Amino acid sequence: MSEKKNLGHNSKKDFLKNPVEHIDITKFDSREIISAMGKMSFVSRETSNATNIYNEMLKDKDCTIFLTLAGSTSAAGCMHIYRDMVKYNMVDAIVATGASIIDMDFFEALGFKHYQGSQFQNDDELRKNYIDRIYDTYIDEDELQKCDKIIGEIADKLEPRPYTSREFIKEIGKYLKTNAKKKESLIEVAYDNNVPIFCPAFTDSSAGFGLVMHQERNPKKHITIDSIREFRELTEIKIKSKGSGLFMIGGGVPKNFIQDTVICAELLGKNVGMHKYAIQITVADSRDGACSSSTLKEASSWGKVDTTKEQMVFAEATSVLPLIASDAYHTGKWKNRNRKNFSKIFD
Repeated sequence: MSEKKNLGHNSKKDFLKNPVEHIDITKFDSREIISAMGKMSFVSRETSNATNIYNEMLKDKDCTIFLTLAGSTSAAGCMHIYRDMVKYNMVDAIVATGASIIDMDFFEALGFKHYQGSQFQNDDELRKNYIDRIYDTYIDEDELQKCDKIIGEIADKLEPRPYTSREFIKEIGKYLKTNAKKKESLIEVAYDNNVPIFCPAFTDSSAGFGLVMHQERNPKKHITIDSIREFRELTEIKIKSKGSGLFMIGGGVPKNFIQDTVICAELLGKNVGMHKYAIQITVADSRDGACSSSTLKEASSWGKVDTTKEQMVFAEATSVLPLIASDAYHTGKWKNRNRKNFSKIFD
């Protein structure tokens, strides 16, 4: 009874006192456990097989590796994994939700944090304290609105014309070079290493609020997001790649967007192959016919993904991604890869 009674008397600082700490794949070596999991069954063997496929991608010098991000794993402690995958040349291009890039990565680059909370907390009490909840993770809504505001201010300083999300995120990277409170965010490291980031549903995030405010202030001269040219740009990367592999966290728009580049290239008269390698980590149920849960084998029927080297891992990503990424980092196939520098092809 006393615990319930206290729920109505917490202050904001009581809720926001335990920051999420992002896991560092360079500080532990998961190769032994991944090897052992390969001799097991169920999700353990799926995880081990996915790791082997990812190491094959890294070994294949002709393979362009696309990382897709959906869901809230960045807020939940995987943010530095994605940064390190870019930093150590383990990924060549990123397709993500706007929330993953803006509400989570850019948000923390501004010096804000995500906090450990509880999925059982009274949400009315959280709302009174202006705290947003992602399952058992808290975000300060006041800080999130500051993030919205800064996005609008960045847009105010740009030439008023259509931009792809990739172009706008590159401008955010420039902004962070001199204004970041937390250095080496995913956006900043991607900017430094010419790894393009695409957010095909960019306005479904803090970026959307910021850009609406920007357009409200500048009704006749403002920037817009050109999602069609963005699709062309991502397809151009696929066309320029001798081979390609997908490392997909969750599903959603990023998953379908990158797979559709194969079809788009063909419609443009280009002879490209299906994505040769593919891994998807998901908890989605494959029985409802939704794209997010469609298996990689199903994608093969559309001519998008080859079925030779593909692996579905039915697991919550924060539980298996650190093991896969740590194994790949310590195995070291990335050391022999040349950077693709795809951002430069659009300059």
